[in-house]
Amino acid sequence: MSEKGHKRPRLSNKLLAVVSALVLGGGGVAVVAGSANAGQDGRRDAGGAAQVTATIDCPDVGDRLTAVPDEARAEVDEGLAQLDVQVADAYRRLAAGEARGEELIGGLREQRDETIGRISDAIARSAARPEELKAMSGCQVKQASAEEDAGQDAEGGAAADAGARSIGGKGGPARSDFVAIGKVRPNVRTPGASAGASTGSFSSQCGRNENGHFNPDNVIVAPGVSNGAHHMHDYVGNESTDAFSTNDSLAASGTTCGNGDLSSYYWPVLRLRDGKAERDAQAPGGGQDANVGTILRPKQVTITFKGSPEGKVKAMPRFLRIITGDAKAFTNGTANANASWSCTGFENRQLKDKYPICPKGSDVVRTFTFQSCWDGRNTDSANHRTHVAFANRDGRCPKGFSAIPQLVQRITYGVAPGARFAVDSFPEQLHKPVTDHGDFINVMPNGLMATAVDCINRGRTCR
Repeated sequence: MSEKGHKRPRLSNKLLAVVSALVLGGGGVAVVAGSANAGQDGRRDAGGAAQVTATIDCPDVGDRLTAVPDEARAEVDEGLAQLDVQVADAYRRLAAGEARGEELIGGLREQRDETIGRISDAIARSAARPEELKAMSGCQVKQASAEEDAGQDAEGGAAADAGARSIGGKGGPARSDFVAIGKVRPNVRTPGASAGASTGSFSSQCGRNENGHFNPDNVIVAPGVSNGAHHMHDYVGNESTDAFSTNDSLAASGTTCGNGDLSSYYWPVLRLRDGKAERDAQAPGGGQDANVGTILRPKQVTITFKGSPEGKVKAMPRFLRIITGDAKAFTNGTANANASWSCTGFENRQLKDKYPICPKGSDVVRTFTFQSCWDGRNTDSANHRTHVAFANRDGRCPKGFSAIPQLVQRITYGVAPGARFAVDSFPEQLHKPVTDHGDFINVMPNGLMATAVDCINRGRTCR
């Protein structure tokens, strides 16, 4: 099912009202939820009540969808966005102690039953009803780390972040989410290339988001939905990307990239957990969704397209959409996780589920290595995953897929040793490093893509 260039309908007034009502207040939320058996971890709040860190874990309906008729796409997208709103609201109520787990989970199941029913009805009007969705209404309260959040020193020292806590700094990450990079063993192995490998590269120079293009939208997963990501995104490249972008509007936009590359490259912002109120402290995607602290501007962003170790690559289709990683990996599991965290000077050591503590003079590095195999037909898929794939361990694409230029985004940040930081996330994902992810829409003119492919296949390095 290919991505169309038609204009997406905006979010319904009913769902907008739900989103508007989801105000967490105070610039954020606490994640330490009261529980009848919370004394097991031995921690107590200021009033002496035992506490335990918890979150809401629900099946990911969107990830399960493998086919959605074009006629139902807008209604399904709206329903999936409403499921995210419901989970975020349930998490807020749990964190604030407004409802016990059993009561909260029961009410959430009723909401999800109704919304999943509407999604199924929309699909059933022009295709087979997805009966398997019926079993996906139920959720559970998931226990997370019993530690204090990273308001304490990342090395495990004394607490030094009372300001962050006062504006809702709890919500993760935990001290155990950090590790000194020097304690990590080298774990990067580069596979050998065959005689016919495409060894060239093509780089697009797109800046560091100097123009301040931020929003909490996600036009790939939640088109037509304001705050569809529930976390703030950094953008480079296409200057117009937001929830309501279409193929036509992206193609007509300006860009921060050279050579007329109109592609959209975006990822969740990284924030210092410094207790300072960023400009989005009271806004959706920011403080209202438990994303607090100073947004870090990247020190450097490199965007490079590489070849295949097993042969030549073919051109990406214009408007191809790719997501790498999983924004809900903390509750979904790591099957689709693809986070890579490291430090400059130590990039032969990559972390998937930990933030790095870098030594003085070394920068934090996030690397997004995208899927490099395409099914040859679709520019998107119902779950935004099955139209592309990673190469097998031998470098070959799975059967039915062809090699395309592999996008690698590398982003560095100057972070003082021991400073606390976290990636923006859905509130119930607790800012875990494993949830990091990158998004890409190819809007290169066909001629520029042909140039990139030629450079890669001829073994040249082009900028």
